[in-house]
Amino acid sequence: MSCGEPHETDCSEVLDHLYEFLDHEMPDSDSNKIRTHFDECSPCLEKYGLEQAVKKLVKRCCGQDDVPADLRDKVISRLDMIRAGQAVPQHDIVPTEVADTP
Repeated sequence: MSCGEPHETDCSEVLDHLYEFLDHEMPDSDSNKIRTHFDECSPCLEKYGLEQAVKKLVKRCCGQDDVPADLRDKVISRLDMIRAGQAVPQHDIVPTEVADTP
């Protein structure tokens, strides 16, 4: 997505790091660049507002459940593998019809 206007920080870069911004997981200098971009770019500000609302809704509806530590560790491990471009082991992939069965 791009609004077509020139910005110091490109729209695609802002949107690529939107969740890091929402979760306060980036250095202040990067957060400041994104805030400045939002001041200049209403489409990105709108996307930010939408994602922020979804995040709040999910937290309100699902934020009370405790996640087992081993499950959390496994999910984080798999996300790290995916981010590093590694293939997820085949035995960790559950077929859709099995996953949907109660």
